Amino acid sequence: MSLKKFFGHLHTINHHRRLVRKYCFKLGLIHQGLWHDISKYSFTEFWPGVKYYQGFRSPNERERDDKGYSKAWLHHKGRNKHHFEYWYDYVASVNAYRPVKMPIKYVKEMFCDRLAASKTYLKDKYNDSSALEYFSSHKARDKMHEETGQLIESWLIMLSEKGEKETFEYIKKVKEY
Repeated sequence: MSLKKFFGHLHTINHHRRLVRKYCFKLGLIHQGLWHDISKYSFTEFWPGVKYYQGFRSPNERERDDKGYSKAWLHHKGRNKHHFEYWYDYVASVNAYRPVKMPIKYVKEMFCDRLAASKTYLKDKYNDSSALEYFSSHKARDKMHEETGQLIESWLIMLSEKGEKETFEYIKKVKEY
């Protein structure tokens, strides 16, 4: 492990969390902004992050390349409700696990997270379409509850077309489904 990777990863986490905190605060999500991604400092997530740090994408992606899965991601998604993967449950009527609808406050945090991640990893290559492009390229909507997927995609489209200011003003007014 090099000090460059250690401090690079720490800086990335801190930068990302600062942005998410700023965005959550804009939406009135004070508690969520303060506690966002705190699990990234845990041993299970932090040290693989250092080992697989590259600076231009999530270390979880590099860990998957190396091991075929990411132990850090499995830990992370199970503890952070702003990830749609957290919201899978057993549905008895179909005898299978399915995505369930996310509460609005976590969809809002997911929006903040996606915006901050795009800015953190893309740096000066970021534009207001970046989060939507990433979302679309990974077919994330197909893996979410239909209403949750429609909602987050509509906000990312709005960001792409109308910019941050107008999108945040709109999202702040959104209550429950």
